Amino acid sequence: MDGFIVFDELHKSFGPKQVLKGVNLSITRGETMVILGGSGSGKSVLIRHAIGLYQPDAGEIWVDGTEISRLSEDDLMPVRKKVGMLFQGGALFDSMDVFENIAFALREHTEMSEEQISARVEEVLGLVELTGVEALAPSDLSGGMRKRVALARAIALSPAAILYDEPTTGLDPITAEAINNLIRSLQSALNVTSVVVTHDLKSAFSVGDRVAFLHDGKMSFVGTLHEAQQTSDPRLREFLRVGSMGAIA
Repeated sequence: MDGFIVFDELHKSFGPKQVLKGVNLSITRGETMVILGGSGSGKSVLIRHAIGLYQPDAGEIWVDGTEISRLSEDDLMPVRKKVGMLFQGGALFDSMDVFENIAFALREHTEMSEEQISARVEEVLGLVELTGVEALAPSDLSGGMRKRVALARAIALSPAAILYDEPTTGLDPITAEAINNLIRSLQSALNVTSVVVTHDLKSAFSVGDRVAFLHDGKMSFVGTLHEAQQTSDPRLREFLRVGSMGAIA
């Protein structure tokens, strides 16, 4: 299979609702793929398959050459170390301070000493441009800071890919732009493969190398940013037109 993450004829339903109806998408190692689509189109459902949070009803998911769709939880662990995820709400542990949130995975999945863990926590906080926050609780952080801490946790195990689920949702424009810049800088600094699920067109065109448009359970368009802007696909054209009006407003 070509591509670092590949979805091959992926189908997923929840009860009578068909969400994914044969999704095909190949994400190249080192690129940033932006997945666009309307609310409820299944964007987040799709990327959660890449770390085994959902199993497909049919089809295959390949991550770094391994087909993962039927792996057990134990067998999924090496895959999950390769793919970090920034969840929409950050998903930080409220009962732990920033240091403990980031150290958690390092203690669970590595043989690092406490001294090495402290050094790694400091290192990844530096990568997301946060310092001196280790003792703060998540409730003490702004929305943008929570996103950064969650991102630091996502990269703590040095993943080869990072999945971003609506990374700028709920953020003011300045903070959103800072997160977009961070996504780009991390791709460059860490040479990671990035998948960004968003409906924020400014974010999409700031960070993306290619765009995939999910409509009615399938990818109706996959191409470069320039190709997206020139597309003849009527659904994507309308999505971009309405979205750009919202961005201007």
